[in-house]
Amino acid sequence: MKEMMHGQIASMREFFERSSRVLEEADSQYAPKPGMFTVSQLVAHSAQTIDWFMQGAFAEGGFGMDFDAMDKEVRDVTSLKAAREWFAKWCDAAGKVIDAHSEADWGGKLAEGPIMGGMPRMSIFGAITDHSAHHRGALTVYSRLLGKVPPMPYMEM
Repeated sequence: MKEMMHGQIASMREFFERSSRVLEEADSQYAPKPGMFTVSQLVAHSAQTIDWFMQGAFAEGGFGMDFDAMDKEVRDVTSLKAAREWFAKWCDAAGKVIDAHSEADWGGKLAEGPIMGGMPRMSIFGAITDHSAHHRGALTVYSRLLGKVPPMPYMEM
């Protein structure tokens, strides 16, 4: 089971990084419309959510729900390089969280609540993958709006 969880994080990371690699530091502040996340903020939000899921999986009260604070933290990000470093950091940290808990722990239930309440803890990996796929798709749209062609996320061409 742990091998599967590590595999999900690794493939999610690979697909996210590959599909967004045409974006450069100069693109950090690009957003299609005012108020939308910029490129750097979208990457930071994706990173932040990995940590949010990993921490929430074992938090007694369940997932943190202070979305305003989370949004502020992301909106303060102005550098794509920094956001990518944050993404790599939380992918690496996810592996450590996987290893820090037994397979029995991962088969246990998430705290009751509005976010996946009562589901097995290991179900967060599907949610992390879905969430990152959603945002890497948005980043490919941003790339195209910037006149760039993002690569296929699943393989080198």
